[in-house]
Amino acid sequence: MTDRQDEVKINISTYQWSIRFFSTIKRLLSVNIKMHHDRGQVAEGEIFLFNHFARFETFIPQYLIYQETGAYCRSIAAAEFFTGDDTLSNYLRNVGAVPHNHPRLIAYLAEEILRGHKVVIFPEGGMVKDRRVQDKRGAYSIYSRSALERRKHHTGAAVLSLAVDILKQSIQLAFEQDNQPLIEHWMHRLEIATSQALLAAAERPSTIVPANITFYPMRVSDNLLHSVFELVNRGISRRLSEELLIEGNILLKNTDMDIHLGDILYSHKYWSWWVRPIVKQLIPQLQSLDELLDRHAPPRDFKHHLLNNRLRKNALRLRNDYMKAIYNQVTINLSHLAALIIYQLLENGQQAVDRGQFHRMLYLAVKSAQKLPKINLQRSLRDAGSYGELMFGRCAGLDQFFLTAAQLELIEHEGDHYLFMPKLCKEHEFDEIRLENMVEVYANEARPVVGLNEMIDDVINRAASTTPLELAAHLFDDERVAYRWDRASFSKPRHQELNSKETATRSAEPFLILPEQPNRLGIVLVHGFLASPAEVKPFADKLGHLGYAVIGPRLKGHGTSPWDLRERSWKEWLASVQRACHIMRQHCEDICLIGFSTGGALSLLQAAEQPDGLAGVVAISAPIKFRNKNMIFVPLVHHANRLVSWLRAYEGIMPFRPNDTEHPDINYTSMPVHALFELRLMVTQLVKRLPDVHCPALVIQGDEDPVVVPESANRVYEKISSKLKRLEFVHSQRHGILNENIDNTQGIIIQYLKALEANLTTPTQQAALPAIEPPLPI
Repeated sequence: MTDRQDEVKINISTYQWSIRFFSTIKRLLSVNIKMHHDRGQVAEGEIFLFNHFARFETFIPQYLIYQETGAYCRSIAAAEFFTGDDTLSNYLRNVGAVPHNHPRLIAYLAEEILRGHKVVIFPEGGMVKDRRVQDKRGAYSIYSRSALERRKHHTGAAVLSLAVDILKQSIQLAFEQDNQPLIEHWMHRLEIATSQALLAAAERPSTIVPANITFYPMRVSDNLLHSVFELVNRGISRRLSEELLIEGNILLKNTDMDIHLGDILYSHKYWSWWVRPIVKQLIPQLQSLDELLDRHAPPRDFKHHLLNNRLRKNALRLRNDYMKAIYNQVTINLSHLAALIIYQLLENGQQAVDRGQFHRMLYLAVKSAQKLPKINLQRSLRDAGSYGELMFGRCAGLDQFFLTAAQLELIEHEGDHYLFMPKLCKEHEFDEIRLENMVEVYANEARPVVGLNEMIDDVINRAASTTPLELAAHLFDDERVAYRWDRASFSKPRHQELNSKETATRSAEPFLILPEQPNRLGIVLVHGFLASPAEVKPFADKLGHLGYAVIGPRLKGHGTSPWDLRERSWKEWLASVQRACHIMRQHCEDICLIGFSTGGALSLLQAAEQPDGLAGVVAISAPIKFRNKNMIFVPLVHHANRLVSWLRAYEGIMPFRPNDTEHPDINYTSMPVHALFELRLMVTQLVKRLPDVHCPALVIQGDEDPVVVPESANRVYEKISSKLKRLEFVHSQRHGILNENIDNTQGIIIQYLKALEANLTTPTQQAALPAIEPPLPI
């Protein structure tokens, strides 16, 4: 049994031209495509299954598979695209598409797999715009536009994989029995040149790779594609308008397209042990899969009938497993979690929620999701910099979610509450829901993920009772999450040449020391420029033994890669200190900021904000003026770098300069010029803000510091408005006086802390603080 379409081969020239064309188009679009896998799925997979939400995504899997393996893909497309010999139908055939009504679809694709081609299938059959695939009992089904009702998913992919397995068993048995006519038959039919190659193809496991495509964020605002089409074609249909709006935004506006490949499913595991002997008796006669797969032909005998029946039943089991796997591979993002919380609150009878309470629920949901096993989190939920300030209502993803909800008249802000509008619970037509209720689309997409709904229930129930200390623990965990994320982000191949020259070996992770019975005064201990928390960790340990709770934040860009620091601003460094202060305030009633060098300057800047609970500040070697006269040229080099990077595709005339550090096991040995520029901006801001420092202050400076001009300490001391302030000069020809404890620098600080803490417990005896000494002459 043959068919003309059966003989259509993939046109290699057309296929590769299409790959090059898509590569070019991809660079022009705003969709960021990333395929995630780490268990050999692309190389070992034969049949790849994807969910379907947008039209253009049907072209992407083949492109990505070819990029990684060089393998060509067959895919199944609607028969309506193959009517006649027009340009489109010929093109689709040339790039491997097969119409879904091909007379020997399963048998033909099975043979193509033996030939080394991979097969891409969208088992839902059509676009699932509402993302609704699971009912309240957990059963899977989707809406059929043709039948106007919900139906089960297709089993074609399962039947195909099981049929491939049968075909492979047949060929292997032919080799075992040295059945040369059958071997030659399959060599000729499959166009495989040698018997060794045929046997190798037959011995490959028959596999299915379930995968999920997730877009984030999804927008409903107008776009250029929709506007132009509407201008040219007045009165376009509601369905087409919806698709141009949603899918145009995916393509033309910054959107992440995450494709997660699930664990490989092996078809041979779906055959019962007692079926195999029957298969072995039948398959020596098998010269084509058509006779086995023909539903209308009567079975030759009972064994044939039994095998055919078992094939269909096993296909149902396999179908259920791969559909569950597909829907479990959703890439969970912030909008998913927010939507699930909203619908759970609605089910609980709430029509509104306090904004602060909602932000807390959402933050706790993020932290809980990070601990769920086998869950795919969108990169913004793995980067604490993206979600870390959720509890305070500051998050770009949250803003985007509520902007969309407000545009669709689903949620309104009223005072300190979010109001849930009746439209959230209204039924919408299949082709309208993406335009009318994107919140429900997000919720539908996330519901099948195992453990997620139970986690949301738990978060809602415990949000109000979560203590400040528990929240502080989550916030500190975010600091460690951010460190790991930043380190991984700047460990790509393009960073390796510079990174390989770095000599730092000490752990750069932020730290938190909490004694069993901490003193009233908590310490925020801030490291210096180009260093990491490792610079101040030995002193922190000493303070911990004295009963002080100590947090050592990692300034953004530090302790990872010089490339990371090159991307950061001084305001991000200050934000690191501010987060550390917030965490420590949950543990201790009062805090003291202690900072070395740039950390001292940042501590003073934070003190100038006069935050609640600030008992004092200690600034060690805080820079106002630098010894290196070349610092005056930093702005010039920085702007030249920016100009050159804009004009040409390389990193500027001097993006980094060597750093001759006192502590190569801690500090970067390559210094970004941009970071020096930010350092100058920070110092300029510090000079302006020094008069706003009113808390008790201790200023310490090495008298022969080779980095910071010692007069800097005098300027700090003179400009701050603190009534209780003290200036100490220690004798040192090195900059790192805190780390090396030169001239008892650490002892001076400890005595100051004891006096400061004593003053907190007996505020009426402020005069009992150590006498304020005048600055020493330089």
